[in-house]
Amino acid sequence: MTRDISIAHLSAIDLSPPALIEAAAEGGLDAVGLRLIKVTEDSPGYPLWQDPAMMRATKDALRNSGLRVNDIEFVKVTAETTVESLLPFFDCGAELEANTAILAPYDEDLSRLSQTIGALSEAAQARGLGVVLEFFPWTSVPDLATCWQVVQAAGDDVGLLVDSLHFDRSGSSLDLLAQIPQERMPFLHLCDAPVLPAYAVEDLLHTARAERFAPGDGQIDLAAFLRAAPDAPIGLEIPRPMTMSAKGYASAFATYVQKTRALLDTLSTT
Repeated sequence: MTRDISIAHLSAIDLSPPALIEAAAEGGLDAVGLRLIKVTEDSPGYPLWQDPAMMRATKDALRNSGLRVNDIEFVKVTAETTVESLLPFFDCGAELEANTAILAPYDEDLSRLSQTIGALSEAAQARGLGVVLEFFPWTSVPDLATCWQVVQAAGDDVGLLVDSLHFDRSGSSLDLLAQIPQERMPFLHLCDAPVLPAYAVEDLLHTARAERFAPGDGQIDLAAFLRAAPDAPIGLEIPRPMTMSAKGYASAFATYVQKTRALLDTLSTT
């Protein structure tokens, strides 16, 4: 069975949700991830629950293209995070018929982090959404092993999101990746990048936010990563230092899809 491939909004964060959906459809993708919450000062978020006109345009684009929303992102879970403050975000995801909400770990107290994630998961589940925790090497949950511990403590319905870049740069274990139950990883994030002996935090952040490569254009052992990971849908997260029209992004997306399909085909024949 052919895997569904979506595009993460960070890959074209200057495109509004309707424009991203249109470019994704033209580029041959099956779904999109939408960044509904602003993450950094120099990159936008699109809180559609505050913009009825853009919400209508987004739903129109989904209906006209036949694409779906794979995920909505992302929530920085801190010591101050409350369920109530995020209900509009979850309600918006439910209205868009998204599958999953992405959470990010920004609380140093891992026990409290797990409790908060568990409460957020309950609120999301009540609206038909799953939640996943994504780990980042510069946060309190820097690797797969820590993420798996936090997720297990958070509850049976909580998943984790493994990104090939963060997996590689955190030195996470392929053996552990292969042992985690498939139902806890509803999708994967995929990209490529150079592999270096060590990484400063500023290098980790820059690559993650602005300098990733299409699969096969870097040095990460993506074949080993995909063999160990579940046979799950793939979200391409490939931010690059470029500004272009939606048409230009559509062409780039088509290239990303072609390279990803070629990699998957290689795995299926070896």
